[in-house]
Amino acid sequence: MSFPAALNITQVPMTTARNLQRMIHVGCKQLGLDDDTRRDLQLVATGKVSMADMSEADLQKVIDALKKRGFKTGFKTSAKGRRAPAPRADLRYLHVLWRLLAEAGAIREPGSTGLNAFIRARFEGHWSFVPIDVDALRDPAQISDVTRALKDMCRRAGIPT
Repeated sequence: MSFPAALNITQVPMTTARNLQRMIHVGCKQLGLDDDTRRDLQLVATGKVSMADMSEADLQKVIDALKKRGFKTGFKTSAKGRRAPAPRADLRYLHVLWRLLAEAGAIREPGSTGLNAFIRARFEGHWSFVPIDVDALRDPAQISDVTRALKDMCRRAGIPT
């Protein structure tokens, strides 16, 4: 088996370069930049218009230029242990209610570990399946049950919801 003579094994691996290109496209979408504006940005940052002509270092320069303009590369956990927000608004609302209860001193265990423990203790006998994490809830009836329970706790603690 022979390989083509034009194959250059010293090129940047496709997966790394392609991931950086994807990140550039995500950043442009996040900032609302169209293709012409993206190419202008690439030209200013690297002197090259096309991403196909760029090295990994050039692609990183474009990402750095996007970050200077406000591009956020994603949700990361901080040193304080914060997690990314829940994937759905109704689940985020459960976290908000739990946080309000924690701020009012109505619960002993703040954070998602406490919320997960509350759900297991409260609903384990009522539901056929209790997920290990509140963000894994998908059944609207279960989410409604938890919302009602947390709103009732807020009402008893004098917290407006």
